[in-house]
Amino acid sequence: MPRMSTAATFAVLWSLAALTMCCGWLWQRRHQNAGIADVLWSALLCFAALLFAATGTGALAPRVLLALLGGGWALRLALHIGARVRREAEDGRYQSLRARWRGDQRPWFIFFQIQALSVPLFALPFAAVASNSHPTAVWLAIGALIWLAGVFGESIADRQLAGFRAEPSQQGRTCRRGLWRYSRHPNYFFEWLHWFAYVAWAVGSPLAVLAWLGPIVMFVFLRYVSGVPWTEQQALRSRGEDYRAYQRSTSCFFPWFPRRTPSGGD
Repeated sequence: MPRMSTAATFAVLWSLAALTMCCGWLWQRRHQNAGIADVLWSALLCFAALLFAATGTGALAPRVLLALLGGGWALRLALHIGARVRREAEDGRYQSLRARWRGDQRPWFIFFQIQALSVPLFALPFAAVASNSHPTAVWLAIGALIWLAGVFGESIADRQLAGFRAEPSQQGRTCRRGLWRYSRHPNYFFEWLHWFAYVAWAVGSPLAVLAWLGPIVMFVFLRYVSGVPWTEQQALRSRGEDYRAYQRSTSCFFPWFPRRTPSGGD
């Protein structure tokens, strides 16, 4: 692929994201399931990793890692969420918004376009990695280890929760198994952790500071904006006192030993 300026690459990415999210908005309007936004967001980040890896001006090694591992992380996430959207009803968080907006599609369109705008924002670390002309083997290896820890941990947390939800006897109860015993949101924690891989791969890049926006912005979004707050509000609506007990005993984000032995769900 011919090399493009970083600004031109971002323009292409945002244009594609805006168009894709328009299609997603139309899909959710027909199927009444806004979970497609999460699928498309992840798929667009996969495309962003591949795009910057192909058009970047940096050395080959960090661009290959970006394409294979960065793109692989986003693709796994898109497939995981996509499978959930296909087999389950709309996420309770989106059901709550649907009830609040009472069938008005204008807020949904704005919501999908905000998702489109966030794609270039979260692709800034990719630009930093792709412009790294002076990588070192040590930092590339450290980044790969961080990526492995983040993606492996997130995959385990997702499988543990899916297995728990698949048991009819556990309906309406809170998962306290495996990683979920030590954090109420281990999937979010490991997703956040994986963003430090781009910080390591960007060491030596003229845009290295941009790589820090990945873990910083993702932490703010997950912990205070669209991750933990929405998820916990829905959990309290659906599981009530059982989830309140879980909140009292279990660390919110960073894994830590429970304050007391939780009851139920084990």
